[in-house]
Amino acid sequence: MGKKRIFQKSEKELIEETEKVESKAKKEVKIETSQKIKEGRIYISSSYNNTIITLTDTQGNVLTWASAGSIGFKGTKKSTPFAASKVAEAISQAVKKIGIEKVQVFVKGVGSGRESAIRSLAVRGLDIILIKDITPIPHNGCRPPKVRRV
Repeated sequence: MGKKRIFQKSEKELIEETEKVESKAKKEVKIETSQKIKEGRIYISSSYNNTIITLTDTQGNVLTWASAGSIGFKGTKKSTPFAASKVAEAISQAVKKIGIEKVQVFVKGVGSGRESAIRSLAVRGLDIILIKDITPIPHNGCRPPKVRRV
């Protein structure tokens, strides 16, 4: 067994990586509706592996979405609170571009990016009307298997 090597990224590499993430976060949002949408919903789905944020209108039609993977995070970095805040930042830019004033936030899942995504949305200046947790909870679940006899 050889020596364990820990690679340290230089400052230049870290700056390049953050620029790449930020450039992917600023993707174009195309809205084909003629009227301006005043109210919308944001669904935050936070799992152990990724954070996905979807922006919809009040009927539930998807306007845009973003995830930690689509922004440029890979592997275990996708499940971090920092990645979730970057995804929320990208969605808040889309909200501003569309012109939505009021937002309802629905959070689903048990991942570590839940609170940081909500905080990041609030810091960006969105008018949050409602925050609701819609995580599915099993009510006694499935029937367990019968006892094994040897």
